[in-house]
Amino acid sequence: MSDKLNEAREIINRVDAQMAELFVQRMKAAEMVFEHKKEYGLPIFDAAREEAVIEKNTALIEEEIYKGYYFEYIKHLMDVSKEYQYRLQNGLKVAYSGVPGAFAHIAAGKIFPDSDRISHRDFKAAYNAVVNGEANVAVLPIENSYAGEVGKTIDLIFTGSLFINGIYELEIHQNLLGIQGSTVDDIRKIISHPQALSQCHDYIKLRGFEVEEANNTAIAAKTIAELNDKSLGAIASAETAKLYGLKVLEADIHTSGENTTRFAVLSKVRAAAPSLTSSVLMFTVKNEAGSLANAISIIGKYGYNMTALRSRPLRKHSWQYYFYIEIDGTTDTEDGRKMIAELNDVCDKLKVAGTFAPHSEI
Repeated sequence: MSDKLNEAREIINRVDAQMAELFVQRMKAAEMVFEHKKEYGLPIFDAAREEAVIEKNTALIEEEIYKGYYFEYIKHLMDVSKEYQYRLQNGLKVAYSGVPGAFAHIAAGKIFPDSDRISHRDFKAAYNAVVNGEANVAVLPIENSYAGEVGKTIDLIFTGSLFINGIYELEIHQNLLGIQGSTVDDIRKIISHPQALSQCHDYIKLRGFEVEEANNTAIAAKTIAELNDKSLGAIASAETAKLYGLKVLEADIHTSGENTTRFAVLSKVRAAAPSLTSSVLMFTVKNEAGSLANAISIIGKYGYNMTALRSRPLRKHSWQYYFYIEIDGTTDTEDGRKMIAELNDVCDKLKVAGTFAPHSEI
């Protein structure tokens, strides 16, 4: 055996031993990252952060011939880290409203794969599960592109103690479901959530179906599966049909070609991650002329672009409202802190409700 080969093997053995030690250190750091994400209700996969790490590390390699190989190496290492974090995530408890197959159940599974998704009877129960420590995070709908805001969730965020640490967009496909052996012509009555019925109003009217409201689409599907009646149909997802042994009688029956629901991830603490570049502000203004205009002017003064502005009635206070605003940028900056200080002068109640990454599709 040549001296050169012996020397090469000694170098490889030494480097491999060092890499094994460093690998363990890196995986322990991945555990720390996971604990942070668990505490703040953040998903494991952060595309922007992963791309930045890969680009930064690849730039450390000066020899061009090695760059492509190192790119693949570091990318694989990131995948191993994610796999390990997903394994740790088995213990993450995610509260949602409805039963398996509900769109919130589907969204929670896409945001937090391998987590323990826990069903709750309604939005408030899922929200309170986090408040009471029974779950780590809650995944609740806040807006649909066709039916508008989900007021019950917005009200919970305004009055409660939890923070938004992510908003994710799930494309919704509404389908007519029936029991096995049924056809569209057999259906006389449709059962579904009011928003799903609203989204499919034109189709229902065209077919002349009777309608019955349910707490959510998955409960509607579960109901017709249990009743086993050919004259009953449900409006729900194709995933729900599989769960309850139903048949998709007609697909994509919603009126609008674009049907997307935004889901918020809620947790006890507010996150501050580089990928979370937008914020949610919620406030009431003083009962004085021009108060709302003053608040909006202050936001614009510090260079924040408003991407959403909605009003909601205050409970127990007739004809009074609070406001929900989404802005580009975070408040954890010098300008942000100055803006918040000025807003406090014109607002009765002001809450920085959380941060999120805009246009996060799942």
